[in-house]
Amino acid sequence: MRETTGDVRPAGPLRGLLVALGLIGALACALALLFVRFAHWAGAHPVPAVLLAVLALPVLYVLLRAMPRARELRGAARAGMALADAEQAEAERALAVPAPAAPERETPGARDTAPVPLTAGDSSQDGLTAVLPPPAPDFTALDPDAFEAAVAALCERDGCRDVEVVGGAGDLGADVLATAPDGRRVVVQCKYYGEGNKVGSQDLQRFGGTCWSVHGAQLAAVVTTSEFTAPAQEYAESCGIRCVDGTALAAWAEASGPAPWGPAMVGEQR
Repeated sequence: MRETTGDVRPAGPLRGLLVALGLIGALACALALLFVRFAHWAGAHPVPAVLLAVLALPVLYVLLRAMPRARELRGAARAGMALADAEQAEAERALAVPAPAAPERETPGARDTAPVPLTAGDSSQDGLTAVLPPPAPDFTALDPDAFEAAVAALCERDGCRDVEVVGGAGDLGADVLATAPDGRRVVVQCKYYGEGNKVGSQDLQRFGGTCWSVHGAQLAAVVTTSEFTAPAQEYAESCGIRCVDGTALAAWAEASGPAPWGPAMVGEQR
């Protein structure tokens, strides 16, 4: 599933307003014409018209009940994204303040003692060696299935629970499902794209149509080995989808950058 960069930036607000008014007018005319046709048909066939109206009432009732629920899901998702952004900003400010260094104390004979190098295989230094994060894998060398599994492994490493790889035919845009450390439902779509093939706005629009309403996401993210086009980033920002490009993915894997749901250090959530 590859897409070349052919997105065009949307026109100005005036043109968008005119297009919207034109669509609304066309829809109103179509509904009026349909109502007139139905009225003529109902006059000639009153009994079927009454039965059809009775059957349509439950459908209209279900649609009206579903509209507030969809707005609540969208509002909850945006609130969750705003909370994650605030937590990330607070953590970055805390990391930016260096801790005061403790004064060094010179012990007797320290000048005459050569430092002993610490090696990872030296069991005598157990508890003194620094635990370094694992090196980031070469995501571009993986196949699409292995890429989804690698993203799921990163989610589990940084504290997610109930991590599940669900990508495949009929996945409706979701490749990885998980529960974030703070309890939010995370839905991730993985885009294994080659160099020069960016994730476009159509990909984001398809994912945005299912991540909230179908999968019940409270935090939605698209992770790719490539980059995002400008219209794709604009759409993602407008509906609260987190975008993770190849550079941000490498930083996440190396624990030098935040996870999609906020900053997390290797081993901190274990």
